[in-house]
Amino acid sequence: MAPPDDTPCGDSAPVATNSDAVIAALQAENARLRAENAVLTARLAELERRLGLNSRNSGKPPSSDGLKKPPRVNSLREPTGKTTGGQPGHPGKTLRRTETPDATINPYLAVCAGCGEALTAATATDHVARQVFDLPEPRPLIVTEHRAHGCRCTACGAQTRAAFPDGVTAPVQYGPRIAGFVLYLLHYQRLPEKRLAMLMADLFGVTLVAATIARISRDCAGRYAGFADAVRDLVAAAALKHLDETGFRIGGKTQWLHIASTLRLTFYRVSPKRGSLLANVTGIVVHDHWKPYYTMTGVRHALCNAHHLRELKALVDIEQEDWARRMQRLLRRACHASNLARERGVPLKPGLIALFERCYDTILAEGLAFHDTQPALVRAVGTGKPRGRPPRRVGHNLLLRLGSRKTDGLRCLTDPLVPFSNNLAERDGRMMKLRQKISGGFRSMEGAMDFAVIRSLLSTARKQGWDILQTLNANPDRLIADLRVA
Repeated sequence: MAPPDDTPCGDSAPVATNSDAVIAALQAENARLRAENAVLTARLAELERRLGLNSRNSGKPPSSDGLKKPPRVNSLREPTGKTTGGQPGHPGKTLRRTETPDATINPYLAVCAGCGEALTAATATDHVARQVFDLPEPRPLIVTEHRAHGCRCTACGAQTRAAFPDGVTAPVQYGPRIAGFVLYLLHYQRLPEKRLAMLMADLFGVTLVAATIARISRDCAGRYAGFADAVRDLVAAAALKHLDETGFRIGGKTQWLHIASTLRLTFYRVSPKRGSLLANVTGIVVHDHWKPYYTMTGVRHALCNAHHLRELKALVDIEQEDWARRMQRLLRRACHASNLARERGVPLKPGLIALFERCYDTILAEGLAFHDTQPALVRAVGTGKPRGRPPRRVGHNLLLRLGSRKTDGLRCLTDPLVPFSNNLAERDGRMMKLRQKISGGFRSMEGAMDFAVIRSLLSTARKQGWDILQTLNANPDRLIADLRVA
């Protein structure tokens, strides 16, 4: 009989221990890989979302779309069924005949087309007239010489010299019309200085250099600085104003152009800080929910729903969240209803406003319920100790914002003065982006500030219905007195 073997019993513990260690290591590695996979999956989803963003579903500028343009977004207004183009009754604008032409040409046939007999003007029986409108031939500049004569008094012998007219300060200089034309092309049509100099030489024979153009711009800004200050105060005190800001470069550094505008006024100012807000503001402020605007005291806020619609479009196109599609439809109908009420000059009925608000609350509740069922987002590995609130999805953040700022977002329904969007300020700021594409940034802060003053003048003049070239040569005090606020 074989002796009892204790080896299996003795080796069983080490074998079990090794197997448990291997299993534990594999489980730990599996958990680590799962966590890394969750982080990478979340990161991939975020990167794919960013790739899906464009100027139609986010705040990205149209220039970032490149050559592959996204399909055009639907209008904020509900379809009316009308055909595109001018509607019946639209006055239109076309070239009209004038009863006082500058020149008349009367061609006559020399011989009859039937028999060849000679014809004269005396044989004319009628005529058919056609008019051609064209520019006159370029003329050389008109040179006006001012002679300030000195006179000696016959009684006391004192010598007295006449004064030159205002603005005549140099032995040889360009006149105000040339200065106004240069300012118009430089700051309103945004021609670069070199191309502007070429245009003036080709069309008018005027030889300008960059220094002369810069001096004309600097003199204009100094002359109308008081006008810009008056516009600033009127905008700040207006019942409703639109605020926005956009970045640009001055001397290679990022600076900010702040826009404050109404339907009749536009004020631009340059600041090194984005958070430098306009002072002494009262009334209602329309903006895009940039948080520093909510630090302003003594004002009421109205949010830009065009921004909301773009964010909702991204949630519909990329995340495919159903609540966003319904909220998008609701806001478009609210836009149509508020615009229609404003055109008719009557406020929305309280019952209709209450219906919009109930639908708004229902969609918010359904959206929040949807996000409550979604798995929590995973923080990136290696970010250290978690700080702040847990990460939330983009749609969840938008839901919370729409809920907490409901009154500001739907103010266009309750106040006929408030528009649906902040497009007025965005249009007033678009000219800066166009200038950046054409000429880039500014070399100095002084040049940028001069640009802001002159653009405040030009944009306000256009809204006031003034002639631009006459405005650039008008007295600033008279312009301030002629300003219309409403």
